[in-house]
Amino acid sequence: MATIAQQVVFHPVVSESLKVWSTTVGRDKTYRAVQYFARFLAWFLLSKGEKINAARWNALKSHLALGRKLMRLGKPLEHLQSALKATTASGPAVEQLTTIGRQLAYFGYLSNDALVWANSVKFWNLKPSTAARVNKLANQFWLAGILFSITFGLLKSARISSEIKDLQSSGVWTEKGTQADRDAKILSLERTTAGVRYQFIIDLFDVWIPATNLGFVNLNDGVLGLFGLASSLLALRTQWLSVTGRK
Repeated sequence: MATIAQQVVFHPVVSESLKVWSTTVGRDKTYRAVQYFARFLAWFLLSKGEKINAARWNALKSHLALGRKLMRLGKPLEHLQSALKATTASGPAVEQLTTIGRQLAYFGYLSNDALVWANSVKFWNLKPSTAARVNKLANQFWLAGILFSITFGLLKSARISSEIKDLQSSGVWTEKGTQADRDAKILSLERTTAGVRYQFIIDLFDVWIPATNLGFVNLNDGVLGLFGLASSLLALRTQWLSVTGRK
């Protein structure tokens, strides 16, 4: 029995999970996945008329959302630093501008989101009309940040695809060393493209959440819950691979 317990407790998956959850990003993405799953489940139970069970999952969703706001209180400065670093980075100007726009938008989103949290916990009381404006502004910045990220992904993916085609069609490669260098560069570009497209998929799931909050589209909590769950699991996978060193 003790041997079985040791095999479970010290299983590599358990060890890797603890390593991922020891990071702020790992915990945040896990909480986010549970939050949006709870949002979907509360909607599903409510549609079945199970109001008591739905209320439990709604409460979990709300508390996780509030807790995640607290965890993100320092993140606006991270995005501001990233925006400043992007101003001196090399690369195509349009990609640089979309990167700066994305980071500034997330800075605005998380700054206003911090005010939403402060009002929610009664640390800083806002008038209902002011609180509504702050919440709307947070969603506007959030939507802008995702749209900048989508634009960046499209531009960078197109540019890299063009570079790969140029490398593949440029002359006859007879020297082994030269051909090996070209193949290595193509492989590197393909990996970069895969990363960009992966983030693009995450953004496509997430964009509907602030868009619905702002009234641009009208998706129900069930759909938004599934979209948020999907994007959270994809982001968690990225963090998992980063922390564990898997490829």
